[in-house]
Amino acid sequence: MLYLLLFLAEYANIICMDKIDLKILGELQQNARITNQELSERVNLSPTPCLRRVKLLEEAGIIQGYSAIVDPETYGLPIMAFVSVRLERQTKTEIASFEAAIMELDEIVACYLMSGRHDYMLQVFARSLKDYENFVRYSLTRVPGLGELETYFAFGQVKRSMALPPLKNLR
Repeated sequence: MLYLLLFLAEYANIICMDKIDLKILGELQQNARITNQELSERVNLSPTPCLRRVKLLEEAGIIQGYSAIVDPETYGLPIMAFVSVRLERQTKTEIASFEAAIMELDEIVACYLMSGRHDYMLQVFARSLKDYENFVRYSLTRVPGLGELETYFAFGQVKRSMALPPLKNLR
């Protein structure tokens, strides 16, 4: 039955998840290094069906990968900035050129397409304010199509979670 649902969901470009899938995702978001044995015990499944569900979630693209969460300040990048960007023009060519150039800048760890007055919001890390200034002067302002930018520096972090909020009202 589960295979049929996943086949139909894939065919319709959707995925059907139940409460067990959500429990698996919740556990993996808290600790991706958990063993399959421990995961299966926490979600009340035997190991083989649990592993099968994890593989299906990976194949469906719901689980996109696993990584370590690194503290930016301890790593040596204490400056975090959010940069709102407005393009000169919102043509297909300008957007593609801008996005391709952004992908090449390592200082930018996230780029979001936005609604409202600005077109994009970037999250940028730097070693110092001087390094951030150099990044803006010699890298960011040379990105094709950039119209205007505004920087907001984070003085501190109140909350950071890589885990998505739980979905409610599932079978």
